[in-house]
Amino acid sequence: MAQKHHFVITDNQDITRVGMRGYISSLFPQADISETRDKKALTEILATASATVAILDYTLSDFNTVDELLIAVKRFSDVRWILFSDELSEDFLRRISGEDNVSITLKENPESEILAALESAVAGERFVCRRISDLLCSTSSGSETEIKLTPAEIEILRMIARGKTVKEIAAERFSSTHTIVTHKKNIFRKLGVNNVYEATRYAIKAGIIEMMEYYI
Repeated sequence: MAQKHHFVITDNQDITRVGMRGYISSLFPQADISETRDKKALTEILATASATVAILDYTLSDFNTVDELLIAVKRFSDVRWILFSDELSEDFLRRISGEDNVSITLKENPESEILAALESAVAGERFVCRRISDLLCSTSSGSETEIKLTPAEIEILRMIARGKTVKEIAAERFSSTHTIVTHKKNIFRKLGVNNVYEATRYAIKAGIIEMMEYYI
């Protein structure tokens, strides 16, 4: 029997809760969906539920600081979180972007990105919408050392940006494809990107590859 997913929507806007419920039902018709309006009710549900995706509008919630939210994220580490808000500050985004179980999408995003965030959360994967990913990349200093990529990761990112496949990278580095896939996942997580296109954009901005190398 397929696992029955449980979603908790925490938002004090009726229209948002109704809309998100519709998105969830379209993807997972058998899902259990709970609705809450505040932190207390949310934490009570998370303390007893399993296979949970918590959808939270941080800007309208009664979480007072990012530290308070981070405590909840750490406490319920098996929960997949989706932050579903309007504008979020750059400082907040940088603080929260290091959490592997927290996805971020905006209310003004197209339907495709909202659905992708839901599907990623259920699959146990992190999703960051394109607008937030672009913001985090564009405001970085352009130094790969600040992102704390290892020398091996920098070289693999350079090869990815040049269009090489996992098999080709593994052959050139005398590594297994599993090792390269693991490196790739770590690189994407550290950069806060979701695909090769976004990783390539970062590599160009950071000077890891030249624009001419990308077009060749």
